[in-house]
Amino acid sequence: MTNTSSVRVAAVQATACPFDTSRAVEIVCAMTSEAAKEGARLILFPEAYVGGYPWGLAFGTAVGGRSEVGRRVFGRYWESAIDVPGPEVERMCQVAADLGVWLCVGVIERDSTYSTGTLFCTLLYFGPNGELLGKHRKLKPTAAERLIWGEGDGSTLTTVETDFGRVGGLICWENYMPLARMTMYGKGVKIYLAPTADSRDRWQSTLQHIALEGRCF
Repeated sequence: MTNTSSVRVAAVQATACPFDTSRAVEIVCAMTSEAAKEGARLILFPEAYVGGYPWGLAFGTAVGGRSEVGRRVFGRYWESAIDVPGPEVERMCQVAADLGVWLCVGVIERDSTYSTGTLFCTLLYFGPNGELLGKHRKLKPTAAERLIWGEGDGSTLTTVETDFGRVGGLICWENYMPLARMTMYGKGVKIYLAPTADSRDRWQSTLQHIALEGRCF
């Protein structure tokens, strides 16, 4: 870390692209470029931006049953997820390197080494050197998210060093888990990220509390 008096951070709010991963990655690259031109050095995209947050989808589920239509919809959703590493990750690494920025993107991740059918809600950290610096998998999917996403574990609670301090974060409702927050504080987080697909006003109070509690931005 080097001394710096200020840093510009961009929190991107962009329309998602359900079932169109290529388009989502294109938007990540375009909006990252736009933010960098405005002087942003750290750029954050929402929860599940690449792969999509499945607002309103039930995937044909009911207690004790699953419909064939729902299975097909889930198959499309699974196909929209990305491998880490994989071609979409390489593209985002490249744009971070080309623009010399730190980039953090919420994705839906497949992991064939864990389970061919399991998806994870994941936050990826890219550095200006073009490397994937880290990833965090959502520890406990919220409510009906548990039908479609697997659980992460504590091994992915991470921060990354930048020249303006340590950056790290938790995804959506994880930010209401005190022990997860304490882990981030213990890892020295200075710029705390909280990507979410939830736009309710309560988040303003939540983030103010976290900033005071963790002595972070």
